[in-house]
Amino acid sequence: MVRFEHIYFRRERRQILTDVSFHMKEGEQWVFLGRNGSGKTTLLEMMNGYLFPTSGRVTVLGHRYGEVDVREVRKSIGYISQSLMEKLHPGDPVWEVVATGLYGFLRFYQTIPEEARAEAHAVLERLNIGRLADSPLGVLSQGERKKAMLARALLSRPRLMIMDEPCAGLDLYEREKLLADLDVFREDGISVVYVTHHIEEIMPMFTHVLLLDDGRVVAAGPKEEVLTADLIRQAYQVDVEIDWYRGRPWIKVRSSQS
Repeated sequence: MVRFEHIYFRRERRQILTDVSFHMKEGEQWVFLGRNGSGKTTLLEMMNGYLFPTSGRVTVLGHRYGEVDVREVRKSIGYISQSLMEKLHPGDPVWEVVATGLYGFLRFYQTIPEEARAEAHAVLERLNIGRLADSPLGVLSQGERKKAMLARALLSRPRLMIMDEPCAGLDLYEREKLLADLDVFREDGISVVYVTHHIEEIMPMFTHVLLLDDGRVVAAGPKEEVLTADLIRQAYQVDVEIDWYRGRPWIKVRSSQS
């Protein structure tokens, strides 16, 4: 599905990534964790073919970058990020924004096929926001907008879904509603790469974790093996305890006075 082999990336005088390797297999769902500046978003940009390593090999969906037209590979990759949301027109109705996912557009400038309208309404109903179909995107809450982005991504039928901090800016209620909806990707056989700063967002659907620190891999593998107090302490320089509840990790910071 995705393989990074001995990836180094240098920008001007700064070393961003150093000897990063991991292998994401079919059926696995990965979370990337690490402090600000640890290299998470750089890896996503490489996965999408927007950046290329200084050295090393990147293979996505069976295609080795540098030997393939990355524009063709991107047709099988969904991407949800704040930067994408900012490019969408707030005055467009939600169903129309969702329907653009079928074609990779940001906005329609011609007659929209009736089948695209029908598919957009169907996926909005599946995510329980069908009532918002005719509302302008700009009037939705943050959580509702992000659910609309999920619907748009589903409509594009990707093999790989990349999500860059989708819960950023959400309150507890909207975060939990959005996280619950992520399981639709697993149900549809879509592999997910999910970037977050918050360990508690790692839902039971996620199988593996890549833990980064300063552009290096601290650990990569099954989440129960990576999410340990020792490895988290190594990556974040904070003394913690990890509790598991129904397949989901929760973190406790140990007081410096204890």
